[in-house]
Amino acid sequence: MHERRIPEWLRHAPVPSVRDFGILAGLEAVVRGILISVFPLIMYRALGDAGMVSASYFAVGILSLLAGLMIPVLIRLLPRRWAYSLGALMFVASAGFAIEGSPVSVLAALALNTVAAVTTFICFNAYVLDYISRMELGQCETSRMFYSALGWTAGPVAGVLLLEVWAPAPFLISGSAALVMLAAFWWMRMGNGKQIARARGPASNPLTYLPRFLAQPRLVAGWLFAVIRSAGWWIYVVYLPIFAIEKGLGEELGGILLSVTNAALFGAPLLQRWVQRHSIRLAVQAGFLGVTACFGAACVAQGWPAVSITLLVAGSAALILLDICAGLPFLMAVKPSERTEMSAVYSSYRDISGILTPGVAWLVLLAAPVAGIFAAGAAAAAGAVLLAGNLHPRLGRKKQVPPSGEDPVPAE
Repeated sequence: MHERRIPEWLRHAPVPSVRDFGILAGLEAVVRGILISVFPLIMYRALGDAGMVSASYFAVGILSLLAGLMIPVLIRLLPRRWAYSLGALMFVASAGFAIEGSPVSVLAALALNTVAAVTTFICFNAYVLDYISRMELGQCETSRMFYSALGWTAGPVAGVLLLEVWAPAPFLISGSAALVMLAAFWWMRMGNGKQIARARGPASNPLTYLPRFLAQPRLVAGWLFAVIRSAGWWIYVVYLPIFAIEKGLGEELGGILLSVTNAALFGAPLLQRWVQRHSIRLAVQAGFLGVTACFGAACVAQGWPAVSITLLVAGSAALILLDICAGLPFLMAVKPSERTEMSAVYSSYRDISGILTPGVAWLVLLAAPVAGIFAAGAAAAAGAVLLAGNLHPRLGRKKQVPPSGEDPVPAE
């Protein structure tokens, strides 16, 4: 009798929508966006050397990689909603360590922030694969980018400016936004995701999924696209500000330019329409070709710092195109029964790029100036252009409705 009076949304939680995932991603963009330009500055201030900054990021990348590979085990022992919550609380703890300000605390803050990002990313992707259909993945990625635009646009410049006004300010804003993100997550009632089947054995080690991953070329290609794209952002976010400081252009320039670049995220729906009209293969090739040309030219023009930085900004526009389309080959190939494990494998791209980029940068800096890192990024992007040529030309496009009597043309 009384059950009829219980609202339907309380008895049966609504299925999370594309918009819900966009809102959650937008809140995380505020958490991370306001600190993305701040961390390289406080690291450079604390350590005083670009090589030491690279070595620190290298060590944190290894830690984050190991943590990311263990997330599926954690989720089997701890419900996914609690794993996501733990990641959000690590963002808060990271802000607290950064406010303390000592070199050790700054390193701890960077480590916590990085592990928090990979934890929430794995859980977020697993939820997306649970609740969003295969043909809506492109729309979901675009929604995520659009809702994230404000955080990634206003955050970097606000972070570096607030750092000069009152050093704790950007970290207090980031920690507060993380708490709001956690509250929104629980309000959306995503639970622990869909259960494919009852577990028949102990929790599997995610490393056991590597042979399956390596046996599927599209998964490997999608992961490599993500690694190289992420390396491009590493170069833009970390080494462009250092380049600007060494050329006497000021500490704030990197954050301001990152905000200008991220304003292009508001055009994500238009970019998605362009991708839909053509193909994922063409979009991925075009994006990496743009990075190759712009980053390579920026190295050549290093004697004219303003020209180099302008070229890097142009290259970052190509990276935004890749943010929309380069992850789709991987997401479209994941089997439902392997969502969490393959999400962990996919998320390792952040950590691998976080290890390879500062590692390669450290080697480059032994023989060349900072601009040499731009050339290394261009070479990696050129390899991705060639790899993208192996993608199916109709990947991600909807089925064509044929005339009666003919077989339908399936989408990839």
